[in-house]
Order: sequence, then C-alpha cells, then structure tokens
Amino acid sequence: MTETAPINPAKVISTALPHMLRYDDQVVVVKYGGHAMGDPALGNAFARDITLLRLAGVLPVVVHGGGPQIGTMLDRLGIKSEFRNGLRVTDKATVEIVEMVLAGSINKEIVHLINAEGGKAVGLCGKDGNMVTAEKLTRRVRDPNSAIEQILDLGFVGEPAEVNPTVLRLVMKEELIPVVAPVAPGVDGETYNINADTFAGAIAGALDAKRLLFLTDVPGVLDANGKLIKELTVSQARALIEDGTISGGMIPKVETCIEALERGVEGVVILNGKVPHAVLLELFTDQGAGTLLRP
Repeated sequence: MTETAPINPAKVISTALPHMLRYDDQVVVVKYGGHAMGDPALGNAFARDITLLRLAGVLPVVVHGGGPQIGTMLDRLGIKSEFRNGLRVTDKATVEIVEMVLAGSINKEIVHLINAEGGKAVGLCGKDGNMVTAEKLTRRVRDPNSAIEQILDLGFVGEPAEVNPTVLRLVMKEELIPVVAPVAPGVDGETYNINADTFAGAIAGALDAKRLLFLTDVPGVLDANGKLIKELTVSQARALIEDGTISGGMIPKVETCIEALERGVEGVVILNGKVPHAVLLELFTDQGAGTLLRP
C-alpha cells in the first residue's frame, strides 16, 4: 500500500471551515471494520479523529464489527466454526462468544481509545434501550446440481427488523459519542448477531444521517482500469454490478450502501480505513478519500 503522509488533524480543522459547517450538528455514522482495527497506531488515530469530529460540532456514531477477533476467540476456546456459502453459521455457543467479544472486549476497547483522546464515548449494543429488534436472516441458495432453491439456516444470524433511535439521540444530546456493537434481541427473545455493515445502514437510516462511512481495507469502488471512482449514483452503481465492473465482495458492500440510501441517508462513502485520518480527509477536504454513493 502506498504510504500516506501523516496529516495534522488540528490543521485540517482550522482550514476546513466550509466543510465543517456542512456537517455542523449533523449525524455521521462510521462503520469501523474488524480488519481496520488491527493496527494500534491506526486505532489511536481513528479515536482522535472521532473525538475531533465531536469537537467540530459533528454528531458521530461508531458502529463496529469484529469478525477476525471473533474467529480468534472461537479458536482459543476450541469452538469450531462452520461456514456455508461463505457465511458463518452461528449456533447457541457461538452467539454467546460473539456477544462477549463484540459488546464486551471490542466495544470497550474502542470506548477507551476515544476517551483516552479526550472524547466522551459510551458503549452500547442493539439490546440497549430497545434500540434494534432483529429477525432471523434467511438466505436462499441454489443447489449447484439442480435448479432447486433451498433456504440456508445460519442459526442466530439476524437482520434489523425495527430501529428505535431514542437512546442514541439521548446519548448524543449529552455530547457523548455512541459506540455500538451489532448484537440485538429477536422478537423470539433470542440474541442475534447482525452483519455490522447492515446494522450501520439501519442505524444511519433511523437517524437521518448526513453521511455513512464504511471504513474498509480497500480505497473504494474501482473502475475497469483499477482506478478509484470518486462518486456514483445508485443507478450507475447498479449498472457497474450488472456489467461486472463491481464484483466479488464489493457487491454486497455496494448493495448495503444502496439500502442505506433507500432508508434516507444522504450519502454513503466506501473508503480505506487503513489510510491515516481517512475520516477527516473524507469529510473536511475537497478531494475526499473514497467513493461517495448518492441517490
């Protein structure tokens, strides 16, 4: 990866007043991915950026994942993970570990990092204040040996059915920064693990967010020549999926962006969370830092 020269966050703040005014008192949801969490220096820089956003008048909400960390803990405990069609099957034992890691160790570590930088963060999950109610996720897959479709049972994997943002609004009103783990109760009383991207999109939609930022390990959406596409409409994104330009793991990411836009988010950005201060570069500079998707 090309090295990016460190930037002075305070200088960015002082020279980006027009951009800051655009986001003043506006909600920005940031999905902090498990793979973007691996570097302690980047974790500290991320926490500093989130703190600076709040100081600049932005209302940041952090939603985090933790797939690699969950996998590590399952291995340590000797719990084998079964994958079907690339998706982890989450049984009762696994969902207990998922909740422990996501709503416990990872969540509190991010809270600690933000607080250490002078912010005031509070850790939450979908269970708090009835924030998110989940429903069991079902996937239909086609048998490769026939034309018959089957329903894939992933166990305690869910998707947001309802979002009540009251607790988030109350927390932000007190100038606190919510850090939210994608675990939620189902209408059946069970605990469900929810894909962090999907969870972040639902939260952003319920809060009428100005921006939803997906921090990933790629620069954004690339064109057929491998160059970064700075901006896309929904129709353009769908056309690129159709012609194969957007492929592989980027397809579900872009589809999640489209779903968030349909929920009412003004703009969704896919950007590289491993670039130092990517969040500030995206929000407070003219060039941005990733691919912006608009309705």
